[in-house]
Amino acid sequence: MNLKGKVALVTGSSRGIGKATALALAELGADVIINYVKNKKKAEETVKEIKSKGMNAIAVEADVSKTKDCKLMFKKIMEVFGRIDILVNNAGILPKHYKITEINEEEWDEIINVNLKGVFNCAKEAAKYMIKQGGGKIINVSSIAGKNGGTVGVAYAASKAGVIGLTMALARELAPYNITVNAVAPGPVDTEMISKEMKEKLKKLCPLGRIAKPEEVAETIIFLLSNDYITGETININGGRYMD
Repeated sequence: MNLKGKVALVTGSSRGIGKATALALAELGADVIINYVKNKKKAEETVKEIKSKGMNAIAVEADVSKTKDCKLMFKKIMEVFGRIDILVNNAGILPKHYKITEINEEEWDEIINVNLKGVFNCAKEAAKYMIKQGGGKIINVSSIAGKNGGTVGVAYAASKAGVIGLTMALARELAPYNITVNAVAPGPVDTEMISKEMKEKLKKLCPLGRIAKPEEVAETIIFLLSNDYITGETININGGRYMD
């Protein structure tokens, strides 16, 4: 697949799944926007890594849970690149408290706002431009927790289940405009979000005996981007831990 001339935004792409996806898109020729909230240094390092390979990228700070930030981010993208062809909604956070009896309203709102509202905010802005352009592709990063409840709490599971429902609704609504919308639902992934101790525990729960590499999730995202007829689907990436 050749993405030369295409412009891709990957939210939360200074590290982990987002960074792996941004690098994969750049290697296929796309111009990539690296979105971050706090870690400017890592975002700029990712941009530098992409440019060192002869490809183009910029870093844009934006909190996807805030409508104003998203509008300004897309305005910046239009000023620099003039179009948006691919949106990968990857930005997400984990809760501090898992149990419904422990999590407070403020923490619940934060999880929902970043993990679900953030997808809505970016998809809404991207759709406006993609409709005018005559097409585009949106990939949302959900989670195994959105299907089986997971092990990291009610707020996270609810937010990721919401992403799956939003994906299907968007796919139906945007199909007439030649915009496909799909999702991936990874199990545990080897990123900084999970402690070494927890990674060892999670390996034992997976039939394949390990957790996913960020690059394996990125490869699945690239697959969905390569197909023009798949829309409204959520692909599991969990080494056999959950099947449907």
